[in-house]
Amino acid sequence: MSGVVLAAGDAGSLRQAAEALADGHIVAVPTDTVYGLAADPTQPEAVARLFELKGRPDDVPLPVLVAGPEQVSQVAGELDLAAAELAARFWPGPLTLVVPRRPTFTVDLGGPTSARQTVGVRRPDHPVVVALCELLGPLAVTSANLHGAPPATSASDVAETFAGSIQPMVILDGGRCDGVPSTVVECRGPASRCLREGALAWSVLHGPPQPGSVRDWPRG
Repeated sequence: MSGVVLAAGDAGSLRQAAEALADGHIVAVPTDTVYGLAADPTQPEAVARLFELKGRPDDVPLPVLVAGPEQVSQVAGELDLAAAELAARFWPGPLTLVVPRRPTFTVDLGGPTSARQTVGVRRPDHPVVVALCELLGPLAVTSANLHGAPPATSASDVAETFAGSIQPMVILDGGRCDGVPSTVVECRGPASRCLREGALAWSVLHGPPQPGSVRDWPRG
């Protein structure tokens, strides 16, 4: 089924995208890094469709994007020391934290059995995807590209990449999103390790906080 490209800043476009997600379809969204493919993580068929569309290996789990602290608590519960400190300094922004899941968040995001005790969570700094999360809850989102290919940085890139019979139901055009994919950090208690260096260098993450860079982030 062919997708439709809509202006991301229009309220009607957001409603149409939200309806498509609620119906189990894939929606392409602008983010503060690159364009992403979004699905409702509570719908197994939608998650499977996202893996199929991207050609993503089943053993690579999907991260989730959230609108704020309340949604973090839905998927991860209380952030431990290392995660809470990084969230306070770098959220909203291009940082994905892999943290222990909340026991009630049992959705299948792919990956090996061992990975299903954790979740990769990010609070993006982009009003469109945040608005969708506020409408629907946390969303499973991965970069809008075929697995292993460069990420899409425009709505036209998304349309061209997925020009076959399987496409995102809606492509929200938010202009160019030509940032670097997020840095991924696993946090356990006071310890952390870098799984993928991206927009934020590991040296920056572990450097001293700059004046004004620390925001309040609830740990409960």
